[in-house]
Amino acid sequence: MNRTGLLTSLTAILILLGLVNHARNFLILSIPLLVFLSAALLFYPMKIQLNITRTLSTDHVEENSPVKIMILVENTGPKLELVQFNQVLYSPLEKVDGKLSQLTMLRPGDKTEIQFSVRAKRGIYILPYTICTAREHFDLLQNHHVDKTSDHFLSLPTFSRFRHIPIRPEQTRGFPGPIPARKGGSGIDFFGVREYQIGDPLRWVNWRHTARHVEGLFSNEFEQEHIADVGLILDARLQNNIYNAKDDLFEHAVRMTASIAEAFLAEGNRVGLLIYGLGIERTFPGYGKIQQNRILRALARAKPGHNFSLETLNYLPVRLFPPHSQIVFISPLSALDIQPLIRLRAKGYEVMLISPDPIDFETKGIKPQSNLELATRLARVERNLWIQKLQRAGVKVLEWRVDEPITAWLRTTMNRRSLRYHHLRLSV
Repeated sequence: MNRTGLLTSLTAILILLGLVNHARNFLILSIPLLVFLSAALLFYPMKIQLNITRTLSTDHVEENSPVKIMILVENTGPKLELVQFNQVLYSPLEKVDGKLSQLTMLRPGDKTEIQFSVRAKRGIYILPYTICTAREHFDLLQNHHVDKTSDHFLSLPTFSRFRHIPIRPEQTRGFPGPIPARKGGSGIDFFGVREYQIGDPLRWVNWRHTARHVEGLFSNEFEQEHIADVGLILDARLQNNIYNAKDDLFEHAVRMTASIAEAFLAEGNRVGLLIYGLGIERTFPGYGKIQQNRILRALARAKPGHNFSLETLNYLPVRLFPPHSQIVFISPLSALDIQPLIRLRAKGYEVMLISPDPIDFETKGIKPQSNLELATRLARVERNLWIQKLQRAGVKVLEWRVDEPITAWLRTTMNRRSLRYHHLRLSV
């Protein structure tokens, strides 16, 4: 029983005892309680009329970075003797600074502010409701008002900045860039020899070839470098995700996808994104910072899920990608993915598989056991067979451990020749 009910019951008992026993003392004792209740009813806030405006410092922020939130409250109704505001926060939202509650008095037209900052991991977050509780001075009677205004912000995934990811698709776009275009012209790498043309610099003249042909001069020809179409496919199928006590493999795949998108866009390429899991979510190809922001927003909303019709890559919408373009598939890889990736390569796409190592990730979260080493070796043999089968079909495979930094490895190991001819083991 609350204080109001207890006080009312006590007053009624005193009055009843006074009337039954014809005792003035009981009636006199009930008078202060009646005055107390009357004053509470007199100042009871019958109606709460508030105009609540919530302002966020930004609608998107990098993962685990603070977002400043200001709640402005204006009293558009009668005077509120005491009013308390409480902002509800659900996990995994974490308060960084400020206060989530405030107790004040609001006259008609008065305003008050509540300021605080929150942070969260990657994802989309909707700020819960604000509870307003108005009471009179004696705190006997209360009136509640819930503001259900919904505001949200995106916590974008973090990404690493690294230099050049060498790719060599069969078809490029007609704008200068870093990708070898398989066409002769001005460039850096030697491409062939052709007859001298007016305007060719003398340093291009191939004197050895010219000496063997007395009828004319011959010039070196270099391979043109253009930009390319790059399609990123993020595997968001729940059956391919692995969890441990503190982390899951999908989060690392999301960060890798964001890093790759930033690297390709920084070089001027046209990049698109396809998230394949619970459904098919596509970010149409584009250029520059605007496209990077679109991809990061899509990755912030990405969640692993299960869809029976998307358990394999057989229904991958290949026509979404330009013919003979570069496709980068970010996935832990399963046995059912081998043939669809080989078919994708057979259709003329240049396919690169970037695979977070699920065996290494899972074994580090398991306590040492007698058969753990043998099971790990058997799983590793099977996975290596999958990778070799993909390599023989022309798929470039990059495998990485998610607990090691990627940038240092890329600076020292990744180059065009190693990517073209060898299986790379990538340490992240």
